[in-house]
Amino acid sequence: MSVAAVILAGGSGSRLGAEVNKVFLPVKGVPILARSVLTALTLPDLSRLVVVTRPAEREQVAQLLAPYLADREIWLVAGGAERHDSEWGALSALAQEIDSGGVEIVAIHDGARPLASQALWSAVITAAKTHGGAIPTVEVTDLITSDGTRVDQRVAGVQTPQAFRAQPLLAAHRAAAAAGVKTTDTAACLEQFAKPAIRIAAVPSDSGNLKVTWSQDLGRVAGLLQA
Repeated sequence: MSVAAVILAGGSGSRLGAEVNKVFLPVKGVPILARSVLTALTLPDLSRLVVVTRPAEREQVAQLLAPYLADREIWLVAGGAERHDSEWGALSALAQEIDSGGVEIVAIHDGARPLASQALWSAVITAAKTHGGAIPTVEVTDLITSDGTRVDQRVAGVQTPQAFRAQPLLAAHRAAAAAGVKTTDTAACLEQFAKPAIRIAAVPSDSGNLKVTWSQDLGRVAGLLQA
């Protein structure tokens, strides 16, 4: 089944203390965003790669990624103020190919997670083919609520890449747009608007698939790459 990979790259560097979008920062000589793009390009069934950027950063992203693409083509799509807007922008760009059946699975990834492996991408894509949708999860330990209470129940943290059958995903986003609703993430949009309901499978991941949020995360990524 043909796959479109969507990488969201419209974040900021504010919590990191950086003056630029954090996905532009290099780790061991390679920009964070480029690491996600390079992994996505290795997917065997990839038919389209979409990178969602801030409109003002489009040219900067193009220049940053150019040395890593060789003859491979990517689409740069303008994102919005919220994650839902950026996902909708990517799906709108892919809509013709999805409607025609040219794209059957869409995998959506946060560009600030540079260590998501090809094996994880492939696992969620395979699970989405079987079930309709798939998200990588990792058990969260030592969780404490805002009032200081320790959570004893088993809790799973959700990561990306997440993968879904393309036509139900596009239909759910179209329904959300018609209703004027923005959801927190892709799975939430499907849960609220997919008709009929889509089963979303959990795919085991690990804490190594970390999201770069704070300055110390850059060192953690570098250490994991070194290991």
